[in-house]
Amino acid sequence: MPPSDMRAGCAQCRDADPLQFEFSYAFQPIVDVNARKVFAHEALVRGPAGEPAGSVLSRVTADNRYSFDQACREKAIRIAASLNLRSHLSINFLPNAIYRPEVCIRSTLQAADRNGFPVERIIFETVEGEQISDGKWLAEILSEYKRIGFKTAIDDFGAGFAGLNLLVDFQPDMVKLDMALIRGIDHSPSRRAIVAGVVSMCEQLAINVIAEGIETRDEAHCLSDLGISLMQGYWFGRPQFESAAREADITWAM
Repeated sequence: MPPSDMRAGCAQCRDADPLQFEFSYAFQPIVDVNARKVFAHEALVRGPAGEPAGSVLSRVTADNRYSFDQACREKAIRIAASLNLRSHLSINFLPNAIYRPEVCIRSTLQAADRNGFPVERIIFETVEGEQISDGKWLAEILSEYKRIGFKTAIDDFGAGFAGLNLLVDFQPDMVKLDMALIRGIDHSPSRRAIVAGVVSMCEQLAINVIAEGIETRDEAHCLSDLGISLMQGYWFGRPQFESAAREADITWAM
């Protein structure tokens, strides 16, 4: 990324006016079906009264995306700490809002320290729909986050920019399979073959696989047979506004 862009981006984040809108979070569990435990909660942006994410994201512009990204991280950590969250916390981030990873991460580290939330339990997940033209830049961001002690995840693996080429430059802690690969996998031989191949590849690269968007018992059972134990979706638990699921709240039947 050109130095001039870095300077402009960091200055915009530093000097930006406060956000002119409020937002909050819902938390959806990511479960380990083998251990029957909640592995993580993904923080999903919502309006201040639980309105859909679109009501917030539609107000994010090129002028405020830097401050929005920083505010998202800090608020997710603050709410998770207030809920006494004991699982990992998965936070979506905007790669296009990061210009110098080692600088842009400072407020996140301060928020974790201020709220007593361990850095090693924070997962940074590339946000759905972000288009990255420079895969090496994304790899550099994730490498810096991993060096600091955060966990890293690639969302929507198998769709858009989140493809195989990225894994050449960087191996995240986790990949989340694109929902298009999960939907109806129990009666789709082609989906099963593709997912089995991804699972095998990730095992060799020491990457955990998370299947998201699971809506039925049969999908969950099929994915378990393919060797996936980390799962997320309505079958196990819906997002809860400013609240977090416990093991007793999860649908474990498979």
